[in-house]
Amino acid sequence: MTHTGLLLAAGNSRRFGADDKLLAEFRGEPLIAHAARAMRDAALDDRVAVVTSDAVAALLDGFRIIRIAPGQQSDSLRAGLDAVGDPDLLLITLGDMPLVTDEHLDAVMQRATDGHIAASHDGTTALPPACFPRAMIPALSTLKGDQGAGRLLQDLPQHSLVHAPDLLIDVDTQDDLTR
Repeated sequence: MTHTGLLLAAGNSRRFGADDKLLAEFRGEPLIAHAARAMRDAALDDRVAVVTSDAVAALLDGFRIIRIAPGQQSDSLRAGLDAVGDPDLLLITLGDMPLVTDEHLDAVMQRATDGHIAASHDGTTALPPACFPRAMIPALSTLKGDQGAGRLLQDLPQHSLVHAPDLLIDVDTQDDLTR
């Protein structure tokens, strides 16, 4: 069974300000380094990262790098889907979630089944990191605009969710980084 990880690290950082948030320091390292380490340590056979920045790409040893022009969220997702091939399970995570651990990623993958998506849960909402079985991957390619996989994560049964509210911090602004 092939497990592939897709790290989405091609956002525009519009709400963060002029700087690339993925390069901002968090606990002594660039923000992206935390998500990359979790994926490197997770039980994955292949790792792909979609980036817009050469500086971010330079921090992603062990990943196949897909470079795209800055655009919409679904552009990075589609570019990643084109690159991952045909894995049995596709784990999608975001480069701006620095507290996610490899243990959490492994737990999400363990909840996915041949016909069911598994996702993280912050106590209110299902969100990435999320794991898609092969049969569900084509639905990801239909997403448009700035729509991520959230639509596909709605209404997942409780047994498909890994509750981890303390790990699912998403850095969008300078204030998020400071907190």
